[in-house]
Amino acid sequence: MDSPQPDASPIDGHLDDEIPWAMQFAIRYDKKRPASHVDTCEAVARAAVALISSPEALEGEWRQAVDFWRDGRIRKLVRRARGQTRWAEVQTVPGVTVEQGGGAPDGEPGDEGVAGARAFVPAPVRPLGPVLKKLQVEGTELPDLHPSRTEGAVVTVGVSPHITMTTGKAAAQCAHAAQLAWEAMDEPTRQAWQADYFRLRVEVVDAERWASNPGRVQVVDAGFTELDGPTETTRAWWGGPQSSDSTRQETTRSEPVCSTVIPAASGAR
Repeated sequence: MDSPQPDASPIDGHLDDEIPWAMQFAIRYDKKRPASHVDTCEAVARAAVALISSPEALEGEWRQAVDFWRDGRIRKLVRRARGQTRWAEVQTVPGVTVEQGGGAPDGEPGDEGVAGARAFVPAPVRPLGPVLKKLQVEGTELPDLHPSRTEGAVVTVGVSPHITMTTGKAAAQCAHAAQLAWEAMDEPTRQAWQADYFRLRVEVVDAERWASNPGRVQVVDAGFTELDGPTETTRAWWGGPQSSDSTRQETTRSEPVCSTVIPAASGAR
C-alpha cells in the first residue's frame, strides 16, 4: 500500500500534477517498547520544521523540491518503520530525524520507548523508492501514555477536543500546524525556536478554550482520511498571552527528555 490519499492543509497554490506531492515521514514503531502518542506527534512536527528550515531546503539541493511542494497543498503522510532494521534503513533516505522522550535505551519490554520521526524531502507520492515502499501507513496507533512533558517551548500546538485521530493522522496534523507557525512567525522568533531545536508542546485543548481562542494559525484537514469532510484539526500559538496560557497548563513531571535533531543523511531516495 504505497499511495493512500495524503492529508492536506487548506493552503491554496499551484494545481497538483496528476501525481500529487507530499512530505513523507517514518516514525519508529517498536511493539515491545512503544513510544508515546504525544512524543511521536511532537517529533513528527519538529522534523517537518527542521527539514523546511534546513540549509539544504533554503539554499541547497532540496530547495527546488521543497519550494514546489510548499507552493501547493502541503500534504503529509506518516508511515511506520517497524523494528530497528526498518528504522536504520530509513536513515539512508535524504531527510531529517528527530528523537525525543522515552526511558533508558536498554529498558525492559513494556517500558516506554524513545519517539523517533524522520521527515523526507517532498516528492511525488508515487512511485516510491524501495525503502519507503516497505513502510505501512494506515492504522498507525501508539499508546496515550501521558500528556506532553515538554515545558517552556516556543510553540504550542493545540489539538481539537471534538475529533478522534490515530497517531499517524494526529502527527500529520500537528506537523501542518508547526509548519504554518514557522511560516507565519517573525524572524527573531524563528531563530529562537531553531536554537531550541524546534521543541514544541502538543496538547488536546479543552472545549471551552477551543471555542474562545482561535490560535494564530489553524489547520483545516480536507477530510480524505479518517475525518468526514473538511474539519479543523489543530491550531498553534506562540508569543504573547495566548502562548503563556498554554505554559501555565504544562505538567510538572520532570522525567528527562531527549531532544536530538540528527543531521540530514545522504543516500538515494
